[in-house]
Amino acid sequence: MLIFWTLTGLACALAGLLILSAARAAGGAAVPGLEEDQAVRGRALARDLDELDRMAARGVLPPAERDAARAEVARRHLEADTGVAAPGVAPADRLRQARWVLAGTAASALVALAVYMGVGSPGVADQPFARRVAEWAETPGMLDAPKLAAVMEREAATRPDNFEAQALLGAARFEAGDPIGAASALRRAAGLRPDDAQTWARLGEALVQTQDGVVGSDAEMAFLRALELDPGQLGARYFLGELALERGEAARVHEMWGPLIAALAPADPRRTDLESRLPPLSGSAG
Repeated sequence: MLIFWTLTGLACALAGLLILSAARAAGGAAVPGLEEDQAVRGRALARDLDELDRMAARGVLPPAERDAARAEVARRHLEADTGVAAPGVAPADRLRQARWVLAGTAASALVALAVYMGVGSPGVADQPFARRVAEWAETPGMLDAPKLAAVMEREAATRPDNFEAQALLGAARFEAGDPIGAASALRRAAGLRPDDAQTWARLGEALVQTQDGVVGSDAEMAFLRALELDPGQLGARYFLGELALERGEAARVHEMWGPLIAALAPADPRRTDLESRLPPLSGSAG
C-alpha cells in the first residue's frame, strides 16, 4: 500500500509540474498578430512625420511649429502603443489561474488520503492472488463464474491427471467467457477419459465459441465423437444439424434435428424454431 501512495504522490507532483510549465509557456508566448500591429503603427508614425516634413517644405508649417507637431504626433502614437491590451488572458493571470489549479490538485489528493485513512485499511498488507483463491475455495457455492474458474484452475493444476478436475475447469472457464481456456481443459479431460460423450460435446461447443459460432472441422469431429458414444447428446445434434443446413444436406438436417425436436415440449419456442427451419426433403409434397 505504501508503494501505491508513493506512486500517487508522484503522479500528483508530475501533474502540478505540467500545469505550471504550461502556464509559463503560455505566458511567454507571443500573442498572434501583435508584432504585425506594431509594424503597422510604425509605418503610420513614419507617414505622419513625413507629411509634417512636406508641409514644412511647402511653407505651410513653420519650422518651430513643425518640431512641436512632430513631438505631439510621436507622443500620440506612443500612447496608442502602450494603451493597446493584448487579446486573451494576461500572462500574470494565466500563472495565477495555474496556481489555483495546482492548489486544487494538491487538495484533492490530500482529501482522498484523509478519506482512505478514515474508512480504509492502510495497515492491511497486499493480499496475493493465491491467498484470495484459497479463500474463494472455502465458499464455492457463492462464487461467480470467473472466481470459480480461478478456484478450479488451482485444483486442476494440483491434479493434472484427474478427469473430474479438468472437466470442471473446462465447464467453469466456458461459463466465465473463456472458450479458448475451456477448450484446452476439455481436451485434457477427453484425453484422460476418451469414452465420455458429454466431454466431447462440451469440447465441440467450446470450439464453436472460439470460432464465433462457426462449426469448424475440429468441432465437427468432437460432436461426431460425442454422438458415436451417446446418440442422446442433443447439443451435438443441434450443431451438426446447423452444419448440415449450411451445407444444404436436407436429409442430414432431419437426421440430426428429428430426435432433438421430439425431445422438446410442443410449446417450447425452440421446437417451433427448429421445425420452421427444417428444409423440405427431396420428393416430398409441397
